[in-house]
Amino acid sequence: MTSAADPRPLTGEPLSIDLLNTRWIDGTGHHDLLADVEGLAVWLDSPPVRRALGDLVAGADRPTLDRLLRARAALDGLVASSPDFDGDALAAANAVLSHGWTTRSLTAEGPLSAVRVEEPSWGPAWAAVDDFLRLLGEHPERIRACANSECVLYFYDTSKSGRRRWCSMAGCGNRAKAMRHYQRTTRN
Repeated sequence: MTSAADPRPLTGEPLSIDLLNTRWIDGTGHHDLLADVEGLAVWLDSPPVRRALGDLVAGADRPTLDRLLRARAALDGLVASSPDFDGDALAAANAVLSHGWTTRSLTAEGPLSAVRVEEPSWGPAWAAVDDFLRLLGEHPERIRACANSECVLYFYDTSKSGRRRWCSMAGCGNRAKAMRHYQRTTRN
């Protein structure tokens, strides 16, 4: 099955953030890429998602979509209640994580880690929540919502200074700069 091009304005973020960004707002209104199985196929087929999932690829089917929506809801709760995660957000994230685990072994070539999930349809959901835990372990303060109050996108700030404010300088950042310029020029 060949999927359509990914229509989202921001892609390429870490897997957990990319999952959150399957909802966005633009000039035509609110959008949700995961509104149906066809949108799931687009998301699963995007190169950054394929790379992040590795062996945890799953089919674009209803069970995978339902489990991914559970993971997205859990991530929504975590980012909304961060840094003091509320009990419901923690329970939702842990419920998704309970369907998979990492096994470690030592081989002749060295240490080996492998992720196992109860069913393949849990793979993307488990990987997304696990990725969020990784980001929390690295730099939790760099998981941010766009500073544009009308934007619903998130990003993981990898800038050297750690001061990124916008999901995209080409979009929200440029609009903010243009608005500041307009306000300065109309006051004079």
